[in-house]
Parts: sequence; C-alpha cells; structure tokens
Amino acid sequence: MTEAAMAETARTELKRIPERGHFDRPTVYSIIDEAMICHVGIVDADGRPVVIPTFHARDGDDLLLHGSAASRLLRTARNSEVCVTITLIDSLVLARSAFHHSANYRSVVIFGVPEQITDDDEAGAALDVLVEALVPGRGTEVRPNTRNEIRATTVLRLAINEASAKIRNGPPVDDEEDMDASVWAGLLPIKTSFGPPVTADDMRLDLPPSDSAVNYRRPS
Repeated sequence: MTEAAMAETARTELKRIPERGHFDRPTVYSIIDEAMICHVGIVDADGRPVVIPTFHARDGDDLLLHGSAASRLLRTARNSEVCVTITLIDSLVLARSAFHHSANYRSVVIFGVPEQITDDDEAGAALDVLVEALVPGRGTEVRPNTRNEIRATTVLRLAINEASAKIRNGPPVDDEEDMDASVWAGLLPIKTSFGPPVTADDMRLDLPPSDSAVNYRRPS
C-alpha cells in the first residue's frame, strides 16, 4: 500500500466543513475495506446520470468492481469517468432542535477512469479478491471459477488516486439559547450485526455451516 497522502484536487476539495476532510490513504482505505457496498455514478450513452450500487473490494491501491459482461454499468464505466461513493453511518445525532440533527459518518468519494481487466488469469485473481473481501475465507471453501465463468464476468480496476474521506464524529452542536431546553440530546449508535447461518433448502448433503459463515466478521 502506498502511504503517501493523495493530492487534493478541485473535485475532491471539501467546500463545506473542510476540517472534516482526510486525504491520507490509511483513513480512506479503512472506510473502503469496512463497507460492503459502493455507489458508482456514471453518465449513460444517452447523457443521463445513473447511480448504481454494487459490491466492491480494494486490491492494494486499486478499487475492484465486477458484474455481468452484459451489465450497463460496466459497459459504460470502463474507460469513462466515474464517481464512486462509499458511506458508513455510525450514529444518529439527536440535537435539541430539529435543525441541528445530524449523523456521525465516514464517507469516501473516488474519481477516475476504470480499466477492464481482460487477462483471464488476472480477472480470476481479482474475482478471488472480491470474494475474500465480501466473505473472508470463503474462497478456500468453494470450487474455483471456471474459465467460462470468468469470461462471463467483467472486472474493472480503478486506481485510488483522486479520492477523499469526510468524517463526522461527535456530539450534537446546539445553539446556546437551546442548551437549557427540556429536550434530551445525544447519540443513537448504529451497529451492523449478522445472524446465524441459514442452510439452503436445496442442500443435498447434510453439512454444517462453513467456517467462513459461522465466524463471519467485517473489518472495523
């Protein structure tokens, strides 16, 4: 991983509350790695803006995206400008006034031009990274992708060079005249949890849930 901070550009410059901005790679990467879903913004062939949610993974200094070879997102996104956004909500911030309600969050915005990974071996390795990012350890439990499956999947690689993080973490910020109001203020923490594994109805073998499912954890 490259440790150098990313240069602030006109697109990543934070216009509002710039002190919440972060351009160091460890901060940006920690948010990317913890999140399961990103949103990819593109302009389609008709000139209309489209934002599509999808799974992602980080491979070193690159963001990996994948989908069906017939995907509109991937057909449009390859070799075109995209904007990728990722958001984690840590708590709701309840203030004494409705106006000052907020949220504690961590977000990342990435700009760039993705390239398609066309080599079968490289694409297969990238798909392994995506599986491992989504369910750590799962790749060793399942059969490998076939050559046909790899070719039916488009994998894009986006260099994480033009990116920024924005973080809010703190209590409500109320106006002084509201501080004595008879209204509770504070935080409602948000925690994501996963339930016990549920075996598929069509399982033909009597097998216990795999280790990757039983011991599933997200990076934090």
